[in-house]
Amino acid sequence: MGWVFTRLPDGDLALDISANEREVLQSLPGQLAEVLRESPDQPALVRLAPPAYTEDADHEAEYRHYMGDDLRRRQLAALAVMSESAGATRLSPEQAEGWLSALNSLRLVLGTQLDVGEDVDDELHQLDGYDDPDDSGDPDDPDGAGAGAGGAGDERGQALNLYRYLSMLLQELVEAMSEGLPDVPDEPGAA
Repeated sequence: MGWVFTRLPDGDLALDISANEREVLQSLPGQLAEVLRESPDQPALVRLAPPAYTEDADHEAEYRHYMGDDLRRRQLAALAVMSESAGATRLSPEQAEGWLSALNSLRLVLGTQLDVGEDVDDELHQLDGYDDPDDSGDPDDPDGAGAGAGGAGDERGQALNLYRYLSMLLQELVEAMSEGLPDVPDEPGAA
């Protein structure tokens, strides 16, 4: 069973998080929604709508013209679902899908802002205090109270802790939503 999300027999998901986590998860979607509405061309948002036609500027412009508003509308709707249901103890399958999309968007934007790359695991290990045995920070605290990498006051350290927390929530939500689904048979001839 999951730590935050638990699939219930009727298909809903139980949501078990602290008041502090609820507050964080209620505020983040609004912050991203504001940026999506007011500054949709901000570089940090590029991973939310990657180019579809990298070698044909005309096709890309046409794609953006027809699909851009719809994609942004769906992202805003998912963010609203997460914000509105962050205080709930139970999520419907539709709300869970909204959370899935919103968590993914939040994580992508934060990862872009942090320029997260292959070496992010090393930075996260430093936050856990692997380089400092006296470090007793909590790596699962979404406020970034974990020390290491400069301590609790370090903005990058706090943002990395938030990134890790969002990643963990996203992974756990996928696992909870997948629980009870039938296994997909291997393709014939697959090794």
